[in-house]
Parts: sequence; C-alpha cells; structure tokens
Amino acid sequence: NSFMDITDIISFFVYFLEGIGVVVITIGVLYSLTSYLYHLQKKQSSAFSHLKQGIGKTILLWLEILIAGDIVATIITKPSLEEVGILGIIILIRTFLSLSLHVEVDGRFPWQNK
Repeated sequence: NSFMDITDIISFFVYFLEGIGVVVITIGVLYSLTSYLYHLQKKQSSAFSHLKQGIGKTILLWLEILIAGDIVATIITKPSLEEVGILGIIILIRTFLSLSLHVEVDGRFPWQNK
C-alpha cells in the first residue's frame, strides 16, 4: 500500500512538533541574546532582566510544544498503564517547570491578577 497509514502520519506530526520545538528555542535564544546585546550597548540596567525574561518565555513555549508532542505520541501506541503513568509524570514535571518559569519571568502565578 503506497498510502501512509495513520500511525505514520501521527509519527511524522510528532517529529514535526519536536522540530518546531528546536526551531522555537533556537530562534528565541538568539533573539534574546541579540536583544540583550542591544540593551547592553545602550547601557540599560535592565539588559540582564530582558535576557532572562526572553529566554524564560522561550523555554515556556518550548515546554508546551514538547508536552503536545508527548501527548500526540501516545496516540500511536496502545499505551500500557505503565506508559501512561510515565507520560503523566513527564507532563507533571514539565508543567511544574513551566509554572516555575512563569513565576520567575512574570513574578506571579499565571492565575494571579497583574
């Protein structure tokens, strides 16, 4: 059969998401470093803060993309209870990291008013 089956399509999509994650983190870090150098050149005291926030936001977006990829990847298998448990732990860890980074970048929890 010359047509891709649904498992191949989903596998491709997972690899595509992982590739997007690599592109996002690469562009985000390069942009943040460029912005840092610009603010440093202008002798702005907030240069490091801009760098930290830019990289933090980049990592947050990257983590969200990775979580989406992990969830989609479970679709292509008939997951056992153990695999679902491992996925749950990975998602919990990545969610905790996202929450921690959000607090670090914005100085507040996502559900708190600005």
